[in-house]
Amino acid sequence: MTQHFSFKTLFIGLLPVGSVFFAPLASVAQTTSEVGLGIGGLVYKGELSPNYQFRNNRPAITGFYRKDISAPITLRAGITAGMLRADDRNVKGLNGNNSPLAQYRDAHLKGGLLEVSGGMEYNFFDYHDRHDKVHFTPYVFVGLAGFYANTKVASSAFPALDKSGSVLSLAIPVAVGFKYALSTHWNLGFEAGARKTITDDLDHIDGKSRGQNDLLGNPHDQDWYFYNGLSVSYTFYKILCPDTGQETGKQKR
Repeated sequence: MTQHFSFKTLFIGLLPVGSVFFAPLASVAQTTSEVGLGIGGLVYKGELSPNYQFRNNRPAITGFYRKDISAPITLRAGITAGMLRADDRNVKGLNGNNSPLAQYRDAHLKGGLLEVSGGMEYNFFDYHDRHDKVHFTPYVFVGLAGFYANTKVASSAFPALDKSGSVLSLAIPVAVGFKYALSTHWNLGFEAGARKTITDDLDHIDGKSRGQNDLLGNPHDQDWYFYNGLSVSYTFYKILCPDTGQETGKQKR
């Protein structure tokens, strides 16, 4: 995937997400919105880490804006940045030792990633309702993300695998989380989620273009990355007042 094609794909893919956030929602009462910051970690999953490994967790930060369009439905836009790390020497086989392929390849990855995302949260409780005793809610999130990653891979056994470069592509984020209203305005949150990418180039090993080293990668899967973290947000309330003109007209009748 070329940079030019990736940028066009990213732009076209994010157009419907942008329309969801910025199109007028006049027919829906919008009473609350939030801005927040979070800190957590990114975890890469791909050729150099075939399974999720928490030990690959590296620092990440996020900022987001939420808009409640009903009690259960919240629209969210966010930006996340973090580091990516992986090492073949940490990949274990069935016997608990280093897996044969990872030991043979002996490669490692390092780099960073920047993500812009948008999507929808479904809240199971209305945790903003101060008349209710329930001031928390679990939620699920699904959306669309565009990301830019710059990574470097090096192998002590196969110098031909040594490569660095960037990729601009799309991912599908799915997450579960928990929100707790600390007070009328301040909230605490936790979220853990996965990003299914549409590229196999986060680690520059796709098993397709390495000549005699084809068997060092899997050409039939794509890379993933994960985010987990804590957040703090501030809620803004919009008071919806009745139309005084309409009320006066009703009283005159």
